[in-house]
Amino acid sequence: MFNHKIRSAIELNKQIRIKDIAERAKVSIGTVDRVLHNRGEVAKSTKKKILEIVKELNYQPNILASTLASKKSATFATLLPQPPSEEGYWAKPIKGIHKRISELPQYGLQIESFTFNQFSSKSFVDAANKVLELKPDGVVLAPFFKKEASVFIEELKELEIPFVFIDSDLKEMGQLSYIGQNSYQSGLVSGKLLDLMVAEGNILVIHFAKEMDNQNHLVQREKGFYEWFKNKKGNDHQLFTIEIPNTDSDEWMEALEKDITSKNIKGIFVTNSKVFNVGQLLQKYKLEHIKVIGHDLIKENVEFLKKDMVQFLICQRPEDQGYNAVNKLFRSVVQKREIQKESYTPIDIITKENVDYYKEFK
Repeated sequence: MFNHKIRSAIELNKQIRIKDIAERAKVSIGTVDRVLHNRGEVAKSTKKKILEIVKELNYQPNILASTLASKKSATFATLLPQPPSEEGYWAKPIKGIHKRISELPQYGLQIESFTFNQFSSKSFVDAANKVLELKPDGVVLAPFFKKEASVFIEELKELEIPFVFIDSDLKEMGQLSYIGQNSYQSGLVSGKLLDLMVAEGNILVIHFAKEMDNQNHLVQREKGFYEWFKNKKGNDHQLFTIEIPNTDSDEWMEALEKDITSKNIKGIFVTNSKVFNVGQLLQKYKLEHIKVIGHDLIKENVEFLKKDMVQFLICQRPEDQGYNAVNKLFRSVVQKREIQKESYTPIDIITKENVDYYKEFK
């Protein structure tokens, strides 16, 4: 009995081979290979028998061995906004991507990074064309400019290059997956938080961005934010939205300060990571009574969070987004596995009291 148990344990831990399946089914190795890879003609009864044995033996293909045997490594490309500094938001997905790649040295995966100016759609097109010239095995993409991204995506599909979205989602575009927040839900959360803080007075939504209609994730955040107040009974706040495409000079500050005063603004929602701009304005004009919510754990934003001039930051876990995006490509392209279509990241609410406990800011 004891020896039988040992023998059974050894058999359970044995790597099942195609040869083992062929011997059990009493067919050739080639026949099993055709069934497993769904190619060539095999009799229905034989195919059924082989698949039953595959299930019985819990056969798992040795992906690593087959990849190494082919001596072909995969090359993935990233197309993301260029971070303004090493501490910038868009430096973080790249860290996550390289972290995952470093965990898979045996596969010989390569990453080619391409960046664009997030205020220039032409810059996006130029970088996208370089990706197409490379013809990578997969792409991690932030589809920042909807029109230009849609053209690029159609070209990827023609070349049969799989792609994964991060940060911003374009529905039904043929993406392998999307990793990021539900932008609409994030806007709802921000609306509720600001509503709780602002008892009276009006609220301002600020987009520090160009071509707003072309930036889907910011549009969705704004929609969710407005929806909160639309559905609230007895809402006595008036909402305004402005776009500020350029902050290179201080002229925007003076104009915005006048708007805040004349429109009785008591709360501000910033739809992206530029919330520190509002912090600087409030500090300059001594408007510390205004409540502010924005996005992303970057150094400049945390500075104003700790001063209590920004009350909440919505964290998107960008490093995790990068890590999970390239992992999706790896599992699909290299391991040939099915993957989840959407992977929403948590909508983390950060305050000055809990910010130091987030690894993203360490």
